[in-house]
Amino acid sequence: MSAGGRGVWAAPGRVNIIGEHTDYNNGYVLPIALPFTVRCAASARADGRVGVRSRQRAGEVAVAVDDLDGARAPGWARYPLGVVREYVKRGYPIPGVDLSLDGDVPVGAGLSSSAAVECSVAVALRDLFDYAVADEELIDIARAAENDYVGAPTGILDQSASVLCTAGHALFLDVATGDRAQIPFDLAAVGLALLVVDTNTPHALVDGEYAARRAQCEAAAAALGAASLREITDAAEVEKLHTATVDGQEGTAPWDDELLRRRARHVVTENARVLAVVDALRTGADPRAIGPVLSASHTSLRDDFAVSCPQLDAAADAATAAGAYGARMVGGGFGGSVIALVEADRAEVVSAAVADRFAAAGFAAPRTFAAVPAAGARRLE
Repeated sequence: MSAGGRGVWAAPGRVNIIGEHTDYNNGYVLPIALPFTVRCAASARADGRVGVRSRQRAGEVAVAVDDLDGARAPGWARYPLGVVREYVKRGYPIPGVDLSLDGDVPVGAGLSSSAAVECSVAVALRDLFDYAVADEELIDIARAAENDYVGAPTGILDQSASVLCTAGHALFLDVATGDRAQIPFDLAAVGLALLVVDTNTPHALVDGEYAARRAQCEAAAAALGAASLREITDAAEVEKLHTATVDGQEGTAPWDDELLRRRARHVVTENARVLAVVDALRTGADPRAIGPVLSASHTSLRDDFAVSCPQLDAAADAATAAGAYGARMVGGGFGGSVIALVEADRAEVVSAAVADRFAAAGFAAPRTFAAVPAAGARRLE
């Protein structure tokens, strides 16, 4: 156990440069960590109970470790409690712990505030109780907490970014193999900035739409005779998709062929876009060249994957019209944020253009900031 049985740990939110809805299809992703974090002050206790409080939430939740499976806890508390439960399930005993959370990752903005909570707690428990948990298992513990305890069927993108990202780099992760590389991402050196537009349109990934997209991707892969859409590398193959013989049976599939083709086409082309961006950054190409790839991703997410919304579309369109080299929605969709690649000295102009478009449309005012690649999860004290 760490000295004094207490400490403070932090884990960041993330923004994904490219590679949306590819992680649960065993594809490629390219996120950066944000400077915004969730901090977890943890202290050991020996009475078999878990106490959780948050500076952003009223009240305290206290649950016996042995009662975590059946505990009735508010939604926000299920993220940290789920991490404790997952440790116990895997044979890492928790004699009791107090967890105090505080953070500045915008909630509901598609910037992975939930993964920041999970990962801050996960690293705190690992260090506090001196468990030999490798980063890969730490990530899986946090993901399992979100999937199984919270009920959001996400992949490992968010947790991987929160744990593995390094300052000044984007994380290139091959979800199928676990291979990863740190890709230098210093836009300021060439006079650029990555502008994040929080549309102030909160999303909720535990609703049915996110789960439906995952199920549709699985159905599309099965119809194409693949274990996952990662196996399909030629977008032309998607056009052959036919569901009448899924599972060897004739009949009506839950979704029609054209819808599944669109879902599969997004994933296959998005994987290709990740590889194109990584290749450009690795070979020293002018980062401005990736702008059209970002915009193509947004078009695909809007039209083929159908996870955009009017606010996300307005932000991407307004940013591009104001001079951004490319813009796209990030995160699960149905709300959240947009990123735009802009000249650093034009960031305020682009921000103002987006704000004006939102005001004209009667949308809530957006929040904008420049994203600089930050460090992953770590101990603060």
